[in-house]
Amino acid sequence: MSADLVQLVTSLAQRARAAALVLATAPTAAKNTALAQLAELIDASHFSLLAANATDLASAEAASLTPAARDRLTLTPERLKHLATSVREVVALPDPIGDVLEESTRPNGLHIRKLRVPIGVIGIIYEARPNVTIDCAILCLKSGNASILRGGKECFHTNTALAALITRALKTAGLPVDAVQLVPTTDRAALITLLKLDTLVHCIIPRGGESLIRYVAENSTIPVIKHYKGVCFVYVDAAANLAMSENITVNAKASRPSACNSAEQLLVHRQVAKTFLPKVGRALAAKKVELRCDAESAALLEAEKIPHVAATGDDYSTEFLDYVIAIRVVDSLDQAIATINRDSSNHSDAIVTGDADAARRFLAEVDSATVYWNASTRFTDGFEFGYGAEIGISTDRLHARGPMGLRELCTHKFVIEGTGQVRA
Repeated sequence: MSADLVQLVTSLAQRARAAALVLATAPTAAKNTALAQLAELIDASHFSLLAANATDLASAEAASLTPAARDRLTLTPERLKHLATSVREVVALPDPIGDVLEESTRPNGLHIRKLRVPIGVIGIIYEARPNVTIDCAILCLKSGNASILRGGKECFHTNTALAALITRALKTAGLPVDAVQLVPTTDRAALITLLKLDTLVHCIIPRGGESLIRYVAENSTIPVIKHYKGVCFVYVDAAANLAMSENITVNAKASRPSACNSAEQLLVHRQVAKTFLPKVGRALAAKKVELRCDAESAALLEAEKIPHVAATGDDYSTEFLDYVIAIRVVDSLDQAIATINRDSSNHSDAIVTGDADAARRFLAEVDSATVYWNASTRFTDGFEFGYGAEIGISTDRLHARGPMGLRELCTHKFVIEGTGQVRA
């Protein structure tokens, strides 16, 4: 590893730490000014952003991507409008910094407050996801955190163009330009250096495939908030409205299969399988979804001449991120809950049922970050939850779980006011 590269990344972190100390007490108005300016710049820069993205899409690295990854890399005018909208949503959200979480006065007169404060410097490691550059930057900025962004080589030109807009917006608002920095190299050695700077960087959040996240977690000396994968389930209960079940299943699987909140698994109660599976099978097949079936669901689809293939054991716990879904028939709600708790990634799981008692059991007993009753798993998203954007969807259990917005990017400190008290 070259000394110059180590110095480059270390300097980024040192400057981010200095910027974080300024941001921690920056006025809300200044942060909002920067964000509002960024939204305007995105709206005014479609041509240059799409040109940069086209350069990335034409690269050898992009050519080797899976269809799901290439979809995440691709910007469109509609997606750029959505990015600008997400920035404006964050402007409208309350600033979490300084919120009083707890307050008390001790018998000795000490007044104690627990206040929400920024984490400090956050490193974001991500792959072919240009939206992450904006989502993470704006959430870190509004929550008073400096961010160091390290995107993948297949997205380098797009990320560089977006980061330049962020720098312009920070200058306009009079905030430190080092509050958001893009690592200007895709050299893997730069990532290794960043992951060891635990005296300057306070948290690492990887966004990408399971292999990237495991690599970061195994090599970082900095705390990591992880989202390994999204093996999400839809369970159609015996008491389900079958038309609703079909709509939810098709949306959860086919609206954007490359998203981590898309359904990869379908469980159907035996009492409704004979009626429901041919209907949903045809609807999914019309969307070009491959159906990977257990023996019972295969027999029901075979009888209706609906295309399908036999599932393997691995299919029942796989994140396909593609037009593929694994299907199983179950005997009971108990079996559905047990199957999900065993085979899911604890990300997002849904029950479709008209039985309120069954739904409440499902919501209570399925051990996932987000659980749904009569709704698509595709709503597990910071924008849809009203966060404006998200820094990621955590499947961890410590500090944050599920979509991470402004409050999840904060920690707390205790502020104690006295009148001369000393401890006996």
